Amino acid sequence: MIPNPIAILQGAASDGGDLLRNIGLVVLAGVLLLFLFVFLRYANLYLRSVLTKAGVGLFDMFAMSLRKVQPAVIVNASVMLVQSRIEGVHRRDLEAHYLAGGDVMRVVRALISANRAGIDLDFRTAAGIDLAGRDVFEAVKTSVTPKVIDCPNPASGKTTIAAVAKDGIQVLARARVTVRMNIARLVGGAGEETIIARVGEGIVSTIGSKDTHAMVLENPDDISKTVLARGLDAGTAYEIVSIDIADVDIGHNIGARLQADQAEADKRVAQAQAEKRRAMAVAAEQEFKAGVEENRAIVVLAEAEVPKAMADALRSGNLGVMDLYRMQNIQSDTRMRDSISGGDAPPPAGGEA
Repeated sequence: MIPNPIAILQGAASDGGDLLRNIGLVVLAGVLLLFLFVFLRYANLYLRSVLTKAGVGLFDMFAMSLRKVQPAVIVNASVMLVQSRIEGVHRRDLEAHYLAGGDVMRVVRALISANRAGIDLDFRTAAGIDLAGRDVFEAVKTSVTPKVIDCPNPASGKTTIAAVAKDGIQVLARARVTVRMNIARLVGGAGEETIIARVGEGIVSTIGSKDTHAMVLENPDDISKTVLARGLDAGTAYEIVSIDIADVDIGHNIGARLQADQAEADKRVAQAQAEKRRAMAVAAEQEFKAGVEENRAIVVLAEAEVPKAMADALRSGNLGVMDLYRMQNIQSDTRMRDSISGGDAPPPAGGEA
């Protein structure tokens, strides 16, 4: 029996249709399972997004998970922005800031706080401040509510700023600086340490320009007015609202102490110079003694030449024997007189007194 070709083709077509239908059912089941998995995982976030019109879709959340972004953070931030009626912040911007290592919720809270306070702050600026390591939310709070800084900083171990008036009296002062954050200069602007250093320098120079310490005690507000007029907040992240002198006290008499130290130094210099002159006098005295001894040696040498000269005179006949005796008698009389004047009288010669 010869098979019918038409029947064979109809059977093959029927088997191929069943296979495609089965593949389609498997694919549809997989899609349904994937949708069910995504829906069950992000159902709560998706429901919040739909109810608040945040605009974050279900598969957007799944894509965030694939990009290593937490969907809860982006959804919560979007919901807060929508509820606060802040426009211009796209979901992609939030994701980019998250992937850059920024704190998305802190930036969003800062935007909401600035919007409520009427401060002009956009997302780009807030994100840059956050990525720079500054607390943008705290900056907005400080911009709304001024902050008080102690000068000097108690953490440094000092409680007062010491300055000396022209009369030499030390004045101890302590100031409280009220500052407001300047968001426009937050990135790249100097911090609290610069404000404290500049205010301290201004207080020292202002007190130092006073003629007496009494002028400082009488009008301590002159210090704050003078320092505030110098524009010390230039180049910083703060705007100085006021500088108040909290305490003024009298310290040591630096002028008298310096004069005493100078007098002691002058005394030591004078003593050193006197010792130098004494040493020079002692040296001169020793030189004089050496000269005397040298002259004595010359005299002794000269006296030693006298006998030689007398012997030559006797040999040549220029000196007689009687002349020699008379000279010896004169020398004997001279020695006797010297002995008598010294209290040692010689014994009488020939029995005569």
